[in-house]
Amino acid sequence: MTALAELGVDYATASTLDVEIVVPVYNEQDDLARSVRRLHEFLVTQFPWRAQITVADNASTDGTWSIAQSLAAELPGVGAVHLEAKGRGRALHQVWSVSSAKVVAYMDVDLSTDLSALLPLIAPLMSGHSDVAIGSRLSRTARVVRGPKREVLSRCYNLILRTTLNARFSDAQCGFKAMRADCARALLPHVHDTAWFFDTELLVLAERSGLRIAEVPVDWIDDPDSRVDIMATAMADLRGVARVGRALARGDLPMRELRQQVGRDRLDVPGVSSRLALQAVRFALIGVISTIAYLLLFVMLRGAVGAQPANLFALLLTAIGNTAANRRFTFGVSGSGAARHQAQGLVVFAIGLALTSGSLALLGAADPGAGRPLEVGVLVAANLAATVVRFVLLREWVFANRRRTQSAPSITENSR
Repeated sequence: MTALAELGVDYATASTLDVEIVVPVYNEQDDLARSVRRLHEFLVTQFPWRAQITVADNASTDGTWSIAQSLAAELPGVGAVHLEAKGRGRALHQVWSVSSAKVVAYMDVDLSTDLSALLPLIAPLMSGHSDVAIGSRLSRTARVVRGPKREVLSRCYNLILRTTLNARFSDAQCGFKAMRADCARALLPHVHDTAWFFDTELLVLAERSGLRIAEVPVDWIDDPDSRVDIMATAMADLRGVARVGRALARGDLPMRELRQQVGRDRLDVPGVSSRLALQAVRFALIGVISTIAYLLLFVMLRGAVGAQPANLFALLLTAIGNTAANRRFTFGVSGSGAARHQAQGLVVFAIGLALTSGSLALLGAADPGAGRPLEVGVLVAANLAATVVRFVLLREWVFANRRRTQSAPSITENSR
């Protein structure tokens, strides 16, 4: 029997299937039939695309599998597959990998997410606007009923994802997600978790691959009979975060290849090269960090040594760090030449010092009794001006040779 037949897919309609919705279950004999019938009725009466429901039984030890088989035999467009090992991620991986639908999705069997969100979840994928769609309980317009413990843990977990993996999606754990099937087939071989962290790992890879993720605010009611061990799941998720973070840091994941395969092309700013735009963004991020460090150092030293020496030391230290960071991350320079670049960077530093010291001198002449907030405000404005000058000089003078070398075609490239 083929994989499609095992999943209950009709060969006559497999090639025209729009959406396959997987419902992963483990020992859900009490809720399975009621939830599947409710979902099936919604798809038949209110869903505009051709859809398939697949019940994925994760090695249940009760009557779940027999109920799933009965539902598949009774209801058109319902299939069932049985796995010998537990794991929601394992079930989704297996079913999504062989799906013939254009879009693959899944939802929890308790249907905690109101089905009214299903259309806005699938529509961006069917229209081509987005590649991944997730239900979000943390959106400001979401309506959520759940206990404070789950609420705090969910928000803390998503904050951890933002700070450690630079994730920009708001809710990694909501059991209500969909993805273009071709994107899923490209990413799934690189997703290793077979349990609850599967969602997070898939979303991180999708985002790093350049896929567009649509977020749908949902109405969500917590299932009081949930069998999820919250603390054990939280610890497993943290281990998963550490594992994925290490893999990204070491370059173990083929993110460049995945971006080329499924990612969206970068938008070019008219009249601005993509390299210049990327350099400007990286320079700005480093500049923000440098400015914060500069202000902290200035405030710390101001009371001990006075305004002008504090400005000198703070600007000198942050300038050295700024040059090193821009050399490596903004302009992609490594290896020899660091001392020369730092020397040139000190010239740029002198220009910045003249701008900031000059602004302090002008402030002192205009308002000898200026308070600390005004003094700091003037320095921020002067630093912004110095930042623009710094970017131009770094790009066009300090690292100009490196930039021209990178943009010039090599002999090998010309001979191809």
